[in-house]
Amino acid sequence: MKEHVVVIYPHPDDEAFGASGTITTFREKGIPVTYLCGTLGEMGRNMGNPTFATRETLPEIRKQELIRACEILDVDLKMLGYRDKTLEFESTEEVAEHLYSYLKDIKPSLVITHYPGHAVHPDHDAFGAAAIKAAEKFKEEDRPTVWAQAISRTHEEELGGPDIQNDVTPVFKKKFETIMAHKSQADGMIAKVKNESDDIEEATKTWLGVESFYTWQF
Repeated sequence: MKEHVVVIYPHPDDEAFGASGTITTFREKGIPVTYLCGTLGEMGRNMGNPTFATRETLPEIRKQELIRACEILDVDLKMLGYRDKTLEFESTEEVAEHLYSYLKDIKPSLVITHYPGHAVHPDHDAFGAAAIKAAEKFKEEDRPTVWAQAISRTHEEELGGPDIQNDVTPVFKKKFETIMAHKSQADGMIAKVKNESDDIEEATKTWLGVESFYTWQF
């Protein structure tokens, strides 16, 4: 199977905080990466700090931030057009079929998504569940490996430790640049980090320098 990684997350910036270091290491090896992004995060509370967005302008701002982040990562972006904070009310089967319509053409070797039930946000849980169901539609011999990212406080207690832990500190400059591309969301995070350190990138590296995943068992 030819290597091709597909990242499936619901919001702009999920890829930046969650997997941009891992994505960078794949791209450095010449492995293509496609990002299927569910929504534009238009219901997000962060409007910049100081505020530079309104509820009306936020969707377009976040769209442009997402496009810029994907340019930095050098990944192929597909925006799927779902509405933010409503994915939990969508039919899992219908969303899975929509995702599969992309996956069957791409034939990925690896899918990265959220771990359902351990991803904190209802959109994360719902989209992760649909992504896994989409991967399951392949015949077993053609099915991509799935790396599921758990971020709940209790995930290690309930699931055990993740079997994949990628130290992304060697490529952290690219990860930090990707995070900062999502300015409307990153500003709030950076304000918190500023309180702890003058070197924002170094402080963020301490926090986000390892990206962990569980290999999903079908």
